[in-house]
Amino acid sequence: MLAMRVPRPIAPPPATRPRLDLSGRRLVQAFEALVANTEDSGGVERYIDALKVKSELFVRALAAGRVRDVPLGDFRALCAWMPTVRRRIGAHVEPEPFTRLRMLVEGLLDDRGGTADTDARIERFCAAFPADRAHRWVRDLAAELLHHADPERYPAMTRWTWDPGTNTGVLREIWHGEDVDHRPIEVPDRYETFVVLREELAQFLAGQGVFRDVLFYVDLLAARVYADYIQEQGGSYLRADFSNPEDPMVHVRRLLGLDGIAEDGRTRLKAADGTAVVIEDK
Repeated sequence: MLAMRVPRPIAPPPATRPRLDLSGRRLVQAFEALVANTEDSGGVERYIDALKVKSELFVRALAAGRVRDVPLGDFRALCAWMPTVRRRIGAHVEPEPFTRLRMLVEGLLDDRGGTADTDARIERFCAAFPADRAHRWVRDLAAELLHHADPERYPAMTRWTWDPGTNTGVLREIWHGEDVDHRPIEVPDRYETFVVLREELAQFLAGQGVFRDVLFYVDLLAARVYADYIQEQGGSYLRADFSNPEDPMVHVRRLLGLDGIAEDGRTRLKAADGTAVVIEDK
């Protein structure tokens, strides 16, 4: 009698890496602007050092096995560094609701060494909140936590990096093509897309002679690109209302959350009642 062979399940094919058509000219413009705009404030390295400090705070607070015990005060301090989150998360960083939020964050960051289920973990995390416009920030919260807790494995995946739903973000601003403002870019919003984007930006930076702290340079360059978009959208209005020229790096600092905590401990994190949260240990 012949033994029956149980067919082995067929593994799904690996996800196809997206092809990104980026504009080298646009990247050169952004890089040159970044260097020029930081000359009077200590140079690009000063911003790189600030991003390193931010990363160290996240890595230390959200290290493997520590999320379940992270104090509310420490998590609030992290929220101050997340610009698209800090003004909306207030009701969730009060003592009682924070217990649930911390459990959700632990599930998001659990087994972060494996990236195959990154999109599924983000989707699960977002599904724990209402699926309405008022909670779009939850997607950014998941992206910020993953990126800053483990920057080598997880690139920046916030909506200002790429949001196919609105066809906006850094990716659109550096896309090589005509009329990108009026036609959708068919690039999915998934982990692999952001990995490829980071690789492309890192390759560009290598061509500019950047070989150290590349992960932080990528974030800084991306913020410069999107800051230019913000300034283009509101530049004429700002010039009409303010006699003094605006600091060219102000939007870069805001996008990266580097303006989150002032010297006196006051933060841009808003509590449930709308007041600014003060961080005692700066």
